[in-house]
Amino acid sequence: MTSVESIGPHRRDFPEASGPDDGVETVTLGGMSISVVDRPAAARLMIRAARSHRRGDRPLNYTSSNGQVIARVDDDPELDALFAEADHIFADGQSLVFASRLLCHRSLPGRVATTDLFHDVAGLAERGGDTFYMLGSTQQRVDTAAAAVREAYPDLRLLGHAHGYHQGAELEEKLAEIDRLSPDILWLGIGVQQAQHFIRDYGPSLPNVGLIKTAGGLFDHLAGATRRAPEIVQRAGLEWFWRVLQEPRRLGWRYLTTNPRAIYAMLRHSA
Repeated sequence: MTSVESIGPHRRDFPEASGPDDGVETVTLGGMSISVVDRPAAARLMIRAARSHRRGDRPLNYTSSNGQVIARVDDDPELDALFAEADHIFADGQSLVFASRLLCHRSLPGRVATTDLFHDVAGLAERGGDTFYMLGSTQQRVDTAAAAVREAYPDLRLLGHAHGYHQGAELEEKLAEIDRLSPDILWLGIGVQQAQHFIRDYGPSLPNVGLIKTAGGLFDHLAGATRRAPEIVQRAGLEWFWRVLQEPRRLGWRYLTTNPRAIYAMLRHSA
C-alpha cells in the first residue's frame, strides 16, 4: 500500500472554496473536457470540494476518462451527454497525456490514475477526518478491499461498504443508508456506463453525500485480485497492453476496436 506520510497538509490548512467553479483549466480531448491537474492536485481538489459542497443538493460528480472511454463516448451520444454533466473529468490514461502534448493548447501535467489517486485522497482524508464509503464490485471483493483499506489507513473514517448489485427496494434501502451516513466521498466501483447512469438516476437520492468519484475496477486492485503494470510500462502508456496480457479473451477485442476509434476521435475533436 502507498505510504501516507507527508502526503499533504492538515484539514484546517485547506481553503474553503472549491467545486465545479474552482477555476481549474480544462482541455478538450476527443470531445471530452479534461481537467488540467496532476494527481496530487486532483486529490487536494477532491478533498476541498467534498468538504465545501453544500449538502441538500446532488453530490458532485468527479469521474475519469481514458482511450476506451473516449471511444465509447464518441459512439454513444447519451453517454457523451452524461459525461458532459460531470464536475471534473480526470485523465486516467497516459495516452491522453501524450495526445494533449500534440493536440491541445496546453499539455496535461500527468496521468491521474484512479488506482493511485485513491491512496492520495485516503492519506489526506485520514489526516483531515474526511469520510469514505465504498460501493461496487461483488460482496466478497469489496469486503476484501475494505479490509485492505482499513489496514493501510487505520485512522481513515471508512463509514461502510457494499456490493454493487442491489436492485429495487434493496437498492433504495442501501441508498437511504448511505445518505444517512453522509460520507464526504462515495467511491463508486462499477462499470463506466453504469456509473454515469447511477449518478444521473440516484444522485438526487444522496443529498447528504459530498462527492461521488467513479472508480471502475479500483476495488479489484485494492483487494489484490488484479495487478498493476510495472512503472516503466505505465509511463510508456502501455498499461492497457499489460491488462490484455492478463485477460486476453475479455480485453483483447475491446482494445483492438476501441484504440483506433479513440485515436480518431482525439484527432478530430481536441483543442
